[in-house]
Amino acid sequence: MELKPSGYEKIKQLVQKGVTIPNPLTLDIGDEVSIDRISGNRVKIYPGCRIYGANTAISGGTEIGYEAPATIEDCQIGPKVKLRGGFFRKSVFLEKAGMGLGAHVREGCLLEEQASGAHCVGLKQTILFPFVTLGSLINFCDCLMAGGTDRQDHSEIGSSYIHFNFTPDGDKTTPSLIGDVPRGVMLRERPVFLGGQGGMVGPLRVGYGNVIAAGAILRNDVTEENKLVIGKSYTGSVIRFTPNQYSGLSRLVSSNVLYIANLLALEEWYSQVRRDFFRKQEFGEWIYQGALEKLAMAKEERLSRLKLMAAKMPESLKRDKPGSASAARKTEFHEKIVPLCELFLEKSATPQVMEMKEAFLNGIRALGKSGETNYIETIQSLPKDTARKGTDWLQQIIENLCHRATTLLPALKLFRK
Repeated sequence: MELKPSGYEKIKQLVQKGVTIPNPLTLDIGDEVSIDRISGNRVKIYPGCRIYGANTAISGGTEIGYEAPATIEDCQIGPKVKLRGGFFRKSVFLEKAGMGLGAHVREGCLLEEQASGAHCVGLKQTILFPFVTLGSLINFCDCLMAGGTDRQDHSEIGSSYIHFNFTPDGDKTTPSLIGDVPRGVMLRERPVFLGGQGGMVGPLRVGYGNVIAAGAILRNDVTEENKLVIGKSYTGSVIRFTPNQYSGLSRLVSSNVLYIANLLALEEWYSQVRRDFFRKQEFGEWIYQGALEKLAMAKEERLSRLKLMAAKMPESLKRDKPGSASAARKTEFHEKIVPLCELFLEKSATPQVMEMKEAFLNGIRALGKSGETNYIETIQSLPKDTARKGTDWLQQIIENLCHRATTLLPALKLFRK
């Protein structure tokens, strides 16, 4: 009886093309995996790892499984990424991103350049902008986090932090924005610090420069900037709980509309700005398409969660007085959920947005920056006026979508404090 791993021939090809595999007999690689999309340039795969998925791509300088065995399934991995152990599925990791052992990174995640997590971090539908750093023992699903300028000045989440993303009513209409897309992509904002042994109850917004003290459970938006937020103590009590009440429906819908609008702005940033940078990378087009796919997955996730919540409105209406403002809001949300979702599926741009986009792109072209290899250096070297034009363009995309949603849903009175 001859003992060979199931993917023996592929493992042999990987070794021949230069991939370092210290113990080849322990590697499991799926028949569907394309060897052509695994670099032979300084890639190292440690014992006990599993590589699956027809869409998997692994760039040069990547290390997989150094601290513990790792499973990779349909991930697109940029250069010099370190996935030290855990499970990684249908996610994208850009240059020098990294995760420690025990990571559980599920579908829809996008970790941009030098974003990282220590051991035992759980992510799903999570977007981390460059340099964002996560400690250990963290659950941070359904979030977008930006802020910071480099590895010494970065947004950070302390250990044992939770983003509470599932409500007692069984909803996941809870995405949180820490920072934003229009300013965040310019890589020049003050970092956000979420102190350890704490959490936030989504959906929430947190502004740049804010420090949430350790042990705090954040329950309200902190859109002001450069504030220290110290946790509030709550006295114990037992009160009546009425399921599916949705007394804060307007805020829930507003938060989701804003989050999805930010996703669309980020999608535009990738398609109009980042693509040229990917083209000069190994497997760059494959990684770029993977990033767009993850943004589409994030948008679909948010829309599907809104639809599920809207389907509960008829039952919730039974608790309201006919003709009341609450009943009007719920009725409107239920009846207009389809056109609301369609707003985010259209590829339309106003002449104003097109003009603002061209003003920014012309600024980049004038500097000869488009398509240079180092994306971070290029963006951070943009003059303030050029960066401001880019922020204004992306912000206008968001404001237009929010305005259209507000017009469609007048009874909900979206974005009113």
